[in-house]
Formats: sequence, structure tokens, C-alpha cells
Amino acid sequence: MSGLCFELGEEQAAIRDMAREFAAEHLAPFAVVWDREKKFPVETMRAAAALGMGGIYVDEALGGSGLSRLDAALIIEALATGCPTIAAYISIHNMVAGMIDRYGDDAQRRRYLPKLCSMEHFASYCLTEPAAGSDAAALRTKAVLDGEHYIVNGVKQFISGAGVAEVYAVMVRTGDAGAKGISTLIIEKDMPGVSFGANEYKMGWNAQPTRQVILEDVRVPVANRLGPEGIGFKIAMAGLDGGRINIAAASLGGAQAALDKAVAYLGERKAFGKNIGQFQALQFRVADMATELEAARLLLWRAACALDEKAPEATKLCAMAKRLVTDAGFEVANQALQLLGGYGYLADYGIEKIVRDLRVHQILEGTNEIMRVIIARSLLGG
Repeated sequence: MSGLCFELGEEQAAIRDMAREFAAEHLAPFAVVWDREKKFPVETMRAAAALGMGGIYVDEALGGSGLSRLDAALIIEALATGCPTIAAYISIHNMVAGMIDRYGDDAQRRRYLPKLCSMEHFASYCLTEPAAGSDAAALRTKAVLDGEHYIVNGVKQFISGAGVAEVYAVMVRTGDAGAKGISTLIIEKDMPGVSFGANEYKMGWNAQPTRQVILEDVRVPVANRLGPEGIGFKIAMAGLDGGRINIAAASLGGAQAALDKAVAYLGERKAFGKNIGQFQALQFRVADMATELEAARLLLWRAACALDEKAPEATKLCAMAKRLVTDAGFEVANQALQLLGGYGYLADYGIEKIVRDLRVHQILEGTNEIMRVIIARSLLGG
């Protein structure tokens, strides 16, 4: 993005267009069926990875694309125009790959990143527990040192990709209570003692599995710890800054697709002798919807650029963007459904799925209430 002109460079526009074309050809035509059948389209995601979307900000030497957080936001928004569920999972996968690239040692990076970047292996992020959601620093999953291994016991809740993913970035307690007692371990699917709960029945996000990750006396090599003991909460929160940008981008893409469907419908549907798009009340509504999305997009880009620049206010801006964009995205999608009337409520038109998918974006990667806490603390202290 050049200076204060808010224009994408030629390369960034090409990246966005590539992802948008992929979404139109490989995601949008199948999204409703995947939702209905709860199908996790692994081969489609591997096709996305072949275009560089499996390791968006991972070092190119390890199979990644070496792109920026702004580039990632452009990609995720574009993918979400085809299917917010799959775009969101690709965001989560990239969050884990980015954590390993940033905090892992050379051996860890060489072992895990090439297969994550190709999406031969999938990744899951494991922070939330049954009794530790917004109060993530209260997590109870315990890792006890035993020679060159940790013995890990605990349960992780609401884990996207669980049961399918091979690689799990798991936040565990290696020390005392509170954030400073948390470390991050890479746990593999086939380690003895790893099991999974049932695939949850959800309002949306049905094209990706959501399960508990159950850890019972799992022996994890000390060599699988990211960084030193005690920085796991820092790693988790750093990952979430980027995750919040991307989940906001997924909301933006889904809402834009819903608005585009609504605009097309207003140009086709006739009532009272003319196209309903000629009624001023509906014109004003779509004008407001488009304005809300454009304003949200600008804040999203601002936050992504701050994260790329490691600006002191980056965490605050990421929280602001996540709160505003996911709220606006859901509201625009819901309004688009209303504009289609009864047809908007039918699955075949695709908008009701977008509404269901976007609702959870106001909850995950930190609820929007927690985003307000982060923003308020940055302004008021405490």
C-alpha cells in the first residue's frame, strides 16, 4: 500500500486477484454442499497451498511465500468471498506455521514447515480449554518435565481441524499459575495418548471439523518446545494478533460476497412494476452497507500495516480491526439476507450460510468484548 494513497501495489493487486480467482473457481461453487455434508476439502486446500497459500508468511527457503500481514489479509478476504469457513481454516493453519517459523529453532522449522506449507500436513492452534476461554492464562493443561520429555495431560476445546490435522501448537502449563507459567509445545497427532472428541454440531463453519483435543499422559520431547519455558502465552498472543487480522479479513470477504449477491438480486427482482433496486429505501441500505465495508477495510489494512511494521500500537489496532470488521461483516451479511427476503433464507442462494459462518467471527480469536478490554487497557492503563 503506497503512502497515504491507500492503493495496492501491482504485486499486491495480483496476489489478491489470484486468490479471488481461486475462490471463484474452487470454493464458491462447492461451499453450500461442503457445508451441508460437513466436508473438509483437503485436496482443494492443497491446491491453494500449491499457489503459496499454505505458508503465506513463512520463509521462502522452507517452502513459504514470505509475504506480509497485509498480503495475508488480502488473500484471506479474497478466499472468503468463496467460502468463509475454508478461508478461516487456512488462516488458522497459517497462524501455526507462522508461530513455528518465528519462534522455532532450525530443526523444528526444517521438520515441520515444508509439509505445512504444502498442506501435506495440516495444523491446529490449541489454546482454549473447557474452563479457560477468554481467561486464557488460566489454562490447566499440564506438562510435567520427565528427563528429555514432558508428560502432558489436559483437554483443549473448540479446536479447528482437530482429528484431521497432523500438527498441534498446544499451550501448556509448565510453571506456576498465570501467563508466565505457560509454554508452547508442538504435539503430533500420532503421539500415544492423543485422542479427539466428537465433531461438534455447529451453527456454521461446518466445512471444517471442530473437536476437543484430549491429551492423556502424552510424552512430548523437550525438543518440541517452541522457545524457552514461560513464553508460551507471549507466543499465543503474538499469533492471535495476526489471527485477528485474518479472521476480520474473512468476515470482510464473506460480507462482500453477501452484498454482491444482494446488489445483483435488487437489479433482477421486480415488485410494484419496477426493479426493487429503484426504491430509495433499498438504495440507501446498500449504500450504507458498502460504506461500512469500505471503512472496515481501511482499518483492517491500517492494522495489518502496523503489525508488519511492528508498531507499538499494533496489538491495539488489531483488536480494533477485529472488533469493528467482524461486527460490520455480520451486520452487512444479515442485512443482505433481509434484502433477498425468503430467498435469502434458502440454502441454495448461499447468503444464509455466510450469515451462519460470520457469526462465530465475533467470538473466536478473542471475543469482541475482550477486544474492547484490550483497547481500553491501551488507552487507560491497567
